[in-house]
Amino acid sequence: MHRTGGDVAATLAQVTPAARRRDAEALRALLSEVTGHEPELWAGGIVGFGACHYRYPAGTEGDSPILGFAPRKRACTIYLLDGIDAHSADLAELGVHSTGVGCLYLSDLGAVDADVLRRILAASFARVTAGETVDAVLTVID
Repeated sequence: MHRTGGDVAATLAQVTPAARRRDAEALRALLSEVTGHEPELWAGGIVGFGACHYRYPAGTEGDSPILGFAPRKRACTIYLLDGIDAHSADLAELGVHSTGVGCLYLSDLGAVDADVLRRILAASFARVTAGETVDAVLTVID
């Protein structure tokens, strides 16, 4: 994955429906606060915060945001590089959501506990910047 250099504000302004755009703007502010990084646009419409290089034992490698999200039509997808299992206790308290291997899907930001979400994001950021992941070796770029 790579940074596109695109305009984050302009990209988020085009998100539909309006409720998803509202959630995306709120996530942008929350992730900026949690990470201390300004958002950057990455390939695939991902809004990323910080950057790292990953390398899997099989040799696959690349760059990725440390934390990021993508506002999709059905839900905002939050990418957690430390995996979903690392947050199982907090996810039980989060509220309405679904998950994938490394993704947290929120169809309505108002339906989740904001403090629990902040805790998940902060823990993920701390683990990744410390190099703690399940499979990959991570090197923080910025």
